[in-house]
Amino acid sequence: MKNLKSTVTLLILFFVLASYKKAGADSATKTPPSNLAITAIVSADGTGKVNFTATAENAISYAYEFGNGDIKTVGSGAINYQYAASGTNTYTVTVTATSNSSLTVKKSIDVTVTVTAVVPVLFWSEEFNTDGAPDPAKWGYDLGTGSNGWGNAELEYYTNRPENAVVQGGVLKINALKENYNGSAYTSARLLSKGKFSFTYGRVEIRAKLPAGVGSWPAAWMLGSDVDTNPWPACGEIDIMEHLGRTLNTIYGTLHYPGRSGGNADGSTTVIADATTAFHVYTLDWSAAAIKIYVDGILYHTTINSSSIPFNHDFFFILDVAMGGGFGGAVDPAVTNATMEVDYIRVYK
Repeated sequence: MKNLKSTVTLLILFFVLASYKKAGADSATKTPPSNLAITAIVSADGTGKVNFTATAENAISYAYEFGNGDIKTVGSGAINYQYAASGTNTYTVTVTATSNSSLTVKKSIDVTVTVTAVVPVLFWSEEFNTDGAPDPAKWGYDLGTGSNGWGNAELEYYTNRPENAVVQGGVLKINALKENYNGSAYTSARLLSKGKFSFTYGRVEIRAKLPAGVGSWPAAWMLGSDVDTNPWPACGEIDIMEHLGRTLNTIYGTLHYPGRSGGNADGSTTVIADATTAFHVYTLDWSAAAIKIYVDGILYHTTINSSSIPFNHDFFFILDVAMGGGFGGAVDPAVTNATMEVDYIRVYK
């Protein structure tokens, strides 16, 4: 009987010790980060660059909120970041340190950054100075109708014929023509720089004159280069210029992305005097901080950029003249041709 009591006592003691050890282990694994410290070294050269370092005990990752809508997560706690907004601005930077048990601690600091105005440098351009077909080193074509997956119930058949796209007299002419062609009532061209030129961030200037026919729908726009693996609208779309022949001189600047696509797109309009009889400069100013759209230097649409929208990767250009469709509307039967002329496209960095 004595031996039985001893055995029971030992078993109880074993379970108590095991429970104590387990509780201690659980307590250790659930320790939150502590002693979070943040340092920021601001570059004095006016570039907006800041070298951040965050340290904390028991932390395995650090999420930075840079005070401008941008968020990035790093494992080491060190990150180099560049602010884009011109002038002197103070940002509240918040760092969230996370432990391996997902416990967190936060800390914020204020950082004052100066970005001086920098004269942009020409990065890429298409001047359309050589007569003939558009430069094949810079431009390819979408061919066919909207049934290929990129249509909007439009009426044209896109071709690569010189009748529909030609460089002549220092301008690119995209001609939409009323003609029966492969079952379509109109032909036109849709040029794209996909696979030939794409870029992230910069200032784009497009000088163009637009067609006037009711039902015409010219556009100078951009798509995310990952469109084949990340289909629209997830890839992002930037419409630098759209115009409708049924509402002459109204210019559309629009962004499409998840939650803001189709009829719920993120955009604005402006009215100019002579879009179809004179050349105007349509401008995109695109940075990590914001996306701004202008006509002749006048800003009319701004979207704050952030990591939550798909405008922080490479995009390529598209130039086209559509006829009809959901946005273009009914085509006036008297319209036999509609031509968009593009003098140049310039990208500055």
